[in-house]
Amino acid sequence: MSKGKKITYWVATIWLSLGMVSTGIVQLIKMKEEVDMMTHLGYPLYFLTIIGVWKMLGTIAVLVPKLPVVKEWAYAGFFFVSSGAIWSHVAMGDAITDILPPLLLLVLTVVSWYFRPADRKVVSVR
Repeated sequence: MSKGKKITYWVATIWLSLGMVSTGIVQLIKMKEEVDMMTHLGYPLYFLTIIGVWKMLGTIAVLVPKLPVVKEWAYAGFFFVSSGAIWSHVAMGDAITDILPPLLLLVLTVVSWYFRPADRKVVSVR
């Protein structure tokens, strides 16, 4: 892996991890703004706990060495939660300022996944 790809991977992965941990904490402590947003979007408040816990576990999975299958699931979860948030805001006609944060996390997810080193990928044996 080239130095540029390695730097791209780590920059995207660190920013993705910071974004997932910070939003996960906000969801777990049920910050008023987050509660208001979930209510506005029509989701039950227990989703905050579910999503917050999974973001924390997913971040750990993405950062620790090995466990390539678990990493794939974590990236998939990040993709689903981010794209779901984007679509939820679009469906409600929310402002672009509400759509940009999950869009950034979605882009970081795809970049981190795409540039991950070979030892962090699932390798199929034929």
